[in-house]
Amino acid sequence: MVTIPPRDGAAPYPDLRRAATSFGAEADRYDRARPTYPAAMVDAVIAASPGPAVLDVGVGTGIAARLFAAKGCDVLGVDVDERMAALARGHGIEVETGRFEDWDAKGRVFDTVVSAQTWHWIDPVAGAARAAEVLRAGGRLALCWNVFQPPPEVAAAFGAIHRDLFPDFPDLWARPMLETYEPMFARAEGGIRETGAFTEPERRQYDWERLYTTEGWLDGIPTSGGYSSLEPDQMERLLESTRETLDALGGSFTMRYSTIVVAAAAR
Repeated sequence: MVTIPPRDGAAPYPDLRRAATSFGAEADRYDRARPTYPAAMVDAVIAASPGPAVLDVGVGTGIAARLFAAKGCDVLGVDVDERMAALARGHGIEVETGRFEDWDAKGRVFDTVVSAQTWHWIDPVAGAARAAEVLRAGGRLALCWNVFQPPPEVAAAFGAIHRDLFPDFPDLWARPMLETYEPMFARAEGGIRETGAFTEPERRQYDWERLYTTEGWLDGIPTSGGYSSLEPDQMERLLESTRETLDALGGSFTMRYSTIVVAAAAR
């Protein structure tokens, strides 16, 4: 779904903890409406790992963690929001709560640290340094994001809505989303390099598609970074405008996703 990426490499919000914990208010909806991750990406991360012990940073409701667990990984999650963590536990994922940069691993080490759609809420240098501390030598750090690109007519319509309702926000739909998200990936790579604890980060892309109905897309909007903190009246206007737009376009559309993985090995 929609994330407001950082501009010029800066953090997307001045108060990252407040932003990161805003999703818990819609935990059930988040779990239901957020997109999954492609099997090819999960398989590639597992294949590169020296073992099955996975730490999922910003595990949320466990959307990615469950995919790794289903492949036989031993997954532990960390999240700042107890509401999200509780839902992940309900799906069978062990979760501890806390800010990852300060989280106490209690001497545990992991083969892979993953973070799905979350690393932009974490300090890129402190987060990478913490990951290096809990990874065994040769262990992998794998950071992934789902980047979406709707059909041109849908993107144009969404852009018109966004500019009308939120003229002070950057227009998310004005250029290809991979370009918009580029500073986010570069920021993560820069943090990894700055630690000096990892090999040169590599980037991989996995393309896939998902069909959305009007109701399916609307269901996810309140879970989206940048929209999750809207006032109720603003959210109502956004949902209504989007409903009218998608219904006028036929009531469904196919979203193209590119799952981007930034990965490196611990030295």
